Amino acid sequence: MFAGFSSFDRETSGATIHGVRSGSGPAVLLLHGIPQTHLMWRFVAPLLARDFTVVATDLRGYGSSGCLPGEDPRRHGMRELAREQREVMAALGHERFAVVGHDRGARCAYRMALDHPDTVTALSVLDVVPTGEVFARADAEFALGFWVWSFLAAPSPIPETMINSAPDVFVDHMLDGWAAPNHAVEAEVRSSYRQQFHDPERVATICQQYRAAATADRADDEADRDRQRKVRAPVQVLWSQQGAVEAWYDPIEMWKRWADDVDGQSLSCGHFLPEEQPDLTARLLRGFLENHIGPVSVEDTAGDS
Repeated sequence: MFAGFSSFDRETSGATIHGVRSGSGPAVLLLHGIPQTHLMWRFVAPLLARDFTVVATDLRGYGSSGCLPGEDPRRHGMRELAREQREVMAALGHERFAVVGHDRGARCAYRMALDHPDTVTALSVLDVVPTGEVFARADAEFALGFWVWSFLAAPSPIPETMINSAPDVFVDHMLDGWAAPNHAVEAEVRSSYRQQFHDPERVATICQQYRAAATADRADDEADRDRQRKVRAPVQVLWSQQGAVEAWYDPIEMWKRWADDVDGQSLSCGHFLPEEQPDLTARLLRGFLENHIGPVSVEDTAGDS
C-alpha cells in the first residue's frame, strides 16, 4: 500500500513507535485517528512524497506501535504522545517538521505545536476542534453524537470488557457510521483496523487515552487558554461537511482562538477525509505546505539509513 516507502520502529521514552517514510524535501509527519492506523494515509502519503519527506506513524497503542501499562492519565495524555512522536522524528533526523493529524492524531498534533513551537513548522488538523473547547460545550447532543468520548473514558474495565467481547462490531460501527454512505473501506484495510482491537492490551491503552482526554488533556487545554498560549505555526483546518464539526461549531473561528494564522475549508465527505477524498485532501495539504514550509535545509532533509 506504500510502494517506495520503508518501514521503521523507533524506541521512545514511552513506547516503541512504528511507521513508514519516503520522499525528500521538508519533513511532514502524518498522524491517524481512531479506529485506524497509519494505513489511513495510504492514498495521500504517496502523493505528498513527490514534494516532501513524508513520515506516517502508528500512535501508541495502535497498529504496530507499542502499548503502555498503568492508569496515570498524565502518562496517557496527548502531551506524552506528542513527545513520543517528536522523539521519533528527531531519531529520523528531523528536528523541525510539519504535522498533519486526523481525529486523535490531530489532537496529538496541536498539542505538539503548543508544547514544542520551535519544532512544528506548520499544522494541519482534520475534522476536530480543540479538546478543551469540546468539553466546555458538552451537552446531551455531544453525549450521544460523540459517544466514543464518554464510552471509552468510562471506568475500567467496563469499555474494555465490552469491546473485547465484540471488537469487529465496535470498529465497523465507527467506520460505517462516521463515513459518507457511499464510502467503503477495502476488506484488507478493514481487517487490519479490526485486528488491533482484538488485542486486549491495545484496547486498554486506547481507553486510557480517552480517560486522559477527559482529565489531563482537558486540563492542559484549559491552562493554555487561560494563559492565552497559542500555536505559533500556521494552521490549516479541514473538516467534513456531513459531521458534527460542521453542525456544532464554527471551526475556523474556534481555531482562531488558538492560533493567529488560520485558514481552511470543509470537504464534501464523511469523517475520514484522507480515505474518502484522498486526491482533494492531498491537493489542499500540498498547497498549504508549499505556502508555509520554509526552504529546504540539511536539517529538514537529513535521515538515517
